[in-house]
Amino acid sequence: MSEYILQMENITKKFPGVTALSNVSFKVKKGEIHALVGENGAGKSTLMNVLSGIHPYGSYEGDIIYKGTECKFKNIRDSEGMGIAIIHQELALSPFLTIAENIFIGNERAKCGIINWDETNKAAVQLMKRVGIRERYDAQVKNIGVGKQQLVEIAKALSKNCELLILDEPTAALNDEDSDHLLELLKTLNKESGMTCIMISHKLHEVIKVANSITILRDGKTIETLDNSESVSEDRIIKDMVGRELTDRFPEHTPNIGDIGFEIKDWTVHDPLNEERRIVKNANMNFRKGEIVGVYGLMGSGRTELAMSVFGKAYGSKICGTLIKEGKEITLNNIQQAISNGLAYVTEDRKTAGLVHIQDIKWNITLSNLKQITKGFVVNEDEEIIIGKEYREKFNIKSTSVFQKVGNLSGGNQQKVVLSKWIFSSPDVLILDEPTRGIDVGAKYEIYKIILQLAQEGKCVIMISSELPEILGITDRLYIMNEGRVVGEMKTSEATPEDIMSTIINSSAGR
Repeated sequence: MSEYILQMENITKKFPGVTALSNVSFKVKKGEIHALVGENGAGKSTLMNVLSGIHPYGSYEGDIIYKGTECKFKNIRDSEGMGIAIIHQELALSPFLTIAENIFIGNERAKCGIINWDETNKAAVQLMKRVGIRERYDAQVKNIGVGKQQLVEIAKALSKNCELLILDEPTAALNDEDSDHLLELLKTLNKESGMTCIMISHKLHEVIKVANSITILRDGKTIETLDNSESVSEDRIIKDMVGRELTDRFPEHTPNIGDIGFEIKDWTVHDPLNEERRIVKNANMNFRKGEIVGVYGLMGSGRTELAMSVFGKAYGSKICGTLIKEGKEITLNNIQQAISNGLAYVTEDRKTAGLVHIQDIKWNITLSNLKQITKGFVVNEDEEIIIGKEYREKFNIKSTSVFQKVGNLSGGNQQKVVLSKWIFSSPDVLILDEPTRGIDVGAKYEIYKIILQLAQEGKCVIMISSELPEILGITDRLYIMNEGRVVGEMKTSEATPEDIMSTIINSSAGR
C-alpha cells in the first residue's frame, strides 16, 4: 500500500482570464502535518477547494487519488463522506446556535427527522473535551472568542470521522496564546489518532514549528516539497515563494516628522452591550505629520475599539473625550463626518467590512469618495475607470482588469484595494488596523512601501498590529495598550520585545 494518503496529479484549474493552477502535483503522507505555502494568488486555497469538492470534478483537469482510490468529488459532501474536512479562514459557524448545535450542524444526531438532543449534547461534550473547549455545550458561539471558535470547527470536523483535515490560515485571526494552543492540538491529534493535516499558512515560524513536510507553490505551479525533519529556515522558504532573496523584511525609511496633526485626549468608550463596562479608559495620544505610530496590545486591550470609536463613533456607547486636528477641536458623530474631516480607517476585517465582494475593483476604490466622480446623482463611469486604472497601476494590484470582482482577488490584492479606497478619500489621518493580516511576506513588503509613502506625503499614520516584529520594523513611535488603558509610550528605535511585554505585565500587576 502507498505511503501517501493523498496524491493530486497534474491539477490545472482555470478561471476567466487566469490560470490559477498549472499542472500542480501534491502528495501527502499518511499521518503527517503537511504545510502548503506560497504568496497570495499562488493557488493554495484553489488547490484545496479542488480537493474538497468546492470546485467539482469536471471544472478542472487532473486526478485526485485518496487512500488508493481515484476520486471525482462533485461537491463538499462527497469529500466529507470520504473523511476529508476543510476549515476555511472565514469560519462557517452560526453565531446564535450553541456550541453543540454548531458541531453537529448538517450532521445531526437524528432518527426519522427528529434530533436526539441527549445524544447530541453528550457527543458534543466528548468532542469539546478532546479539543480543549471548557465552555458549556449550550453556550452560544457568538459569546466565545475566535480561538475557541476555531476549536469548535475542529470538533465539527472530528464529528464527521475526519481522517484528512485541511486548515486554511487557522491562526490568522488568533493571538499568540490561542495560536500556540491550536498548533499543540494539531500535534496531539496527529500523534494520538494519526490524523493527517494539511495547513495553509503565511506564518512561517508556525509552519516550521509543526509541519513534517512543506510544499511551496508559486504562480500556480509546484516549486518543491521540503522535508522539515532538520528544520528548514524561513529564508529558504521565502526564496522559493517569491523567486528571489528577501533579505530585509521591512523597507528602509528615513522619517521626516513634522508638527502634531492629530490628538486624542481623555478618550473613554463604553461597551455598547453593557454600558457599565469601559472598553477604553481615558486614552491620551498624539500623532505627528509624517510619523508612523504603532498601537500594540494583546487581545482585548482595546486597540480596535479605540480606533473605531474615534472614526465617527463606529463602535461604542457613552463616548467622551476630545479630538483635536491641526490644533482645532473636531466633533465626529458619524463616519461621514470622520471622512469629511480627513480621517480614514482601514478595518482589520476586509472580508466583511472592508470590501463589497460582488463589485469590481474600480467600484470599490471610488466608494469612499463618490462625490469626486459624481455630478448630481450620476456617477461618471469613465472617470471611475480612469481612477481604478490609476490605483491598480500605482499599487500593483494583480488582476485581469479594473472590472474584475474583488471577491476573486487574492488576500494581498484585496488589501491593496482597501488601501486604495481610503487613500482616494484624501485623508490626513490614516488608521490602519492589522493591515497585513493573512497576507504573505511578498505582499506585506509592498503594503509596507505604501505605508511609508503615505508618511512621506506628510500624513499621520496610525498602525495597529498584533505582530511585534511588524510594529518594531515599520513604526517610528509606539503606544502600548492593556485592558483599555494606554500603559506605555516609547520610540521604536529604543524598544525591544522584552520592554513591551514587561510594560504590559507590570501594568496588569499594578492595577
